[in-house]
Amino acid sequence: MIQMEMNRAPLVGPFYFITAGALFAGSNTAVQGAGMLHGVPAPTIAFWQYAIALVAVLPLLWRAGLRTQHLVAHIGRVVLAAIGVQLWISGLAHVPIWQAVALILTSPVFVTLGAWIFLREQMTAPRIVALLAGAFGGCIILAPWHDDFTFAAVLPVAAAAFWAASSLIAKRLTATESAGTLTLYLFVLLVPINFALSWQAGFAVGASGLWLVALAGLAVAAAQYLLVRAYVLCDAAYLQPFDHLKLPLNVMLGLIFFGFAPAGTMWIGAAIIIVASAWLLREEA
Repeated sequence: MIQMEMNRAPLVGPFYFITAGALFAGSNTAVQGAGMLHGVPAPTIAFWQYAIALVAVLPLLWRAGLRTQHLVAHIGRVVLAAIGVQLWISGLAHVPIWQAVALILTSPVFVTLGAWIFLREQMTAPRIVALLAGAFGGCIILAPWHDDFTFAAVLPVAAAAFWAASSLIAKRLTATESAGTLTLYLFVLLVPINFALSWQAGFAVGASGLWLVALAGLAVAAAQYLLVRAYVLCDAAYLQPFDHLKLPLNVMLGLIFFGFAPAGTMWIGAAIIIVASAWLLREEA
């Protein structure tokens, strides 16, 4: 089975990657339903979502082990990811999925800046152009000049910043850690952190929202596993263009379940971000 995957990696890798994106979209929809429709607090959703995900992936990833010489880096990475999760789920409780997901596309802006500042990666002219274009596209989607702008719209952008910082630490850890170990540490450490953050909000989930939280957890677990398999099979640069499919997937589910119809400016801003990312990918290929 593994040999067959390796032989067909250029096809199987993107399939896993796209399927993971669809599962993440389903998880986002379930999270928004639990928060918006059933009033489950964001910290409570985050705790149960990732606790269920940990139980689901533990049998699959336990063999990867937790042995490491970089425990502090793992903890720092997961703390940043946990803050991002809290901001993301809080944002989903107040803004439409299409807007939140479109704003998450600004994450490469923060990754590029962080890699330049902290990892001393070279800031080339194409990277600067793509950085400015991504920031401009994010501003169009955010539209802070509109009368209906609320602070909650900034939460997905803040989540993107914290996830970018977490990704930079993960990038450095990949030099010595396996993908399985990185994934396992993410879930093992994220659950107690979310537990502490949700202490004040409580852990009770009504029966009406429980199945949505459970669905979100299982979807995240499956998505993370497929994501790891995709990165094992293919280069990240090859898979990156397929990541933009998450936007129409989330828009479609938001429209079906909540009636959230994206504004025309969203497509303009998202198009600018996607074109800038694709152009940078081509320039650095």
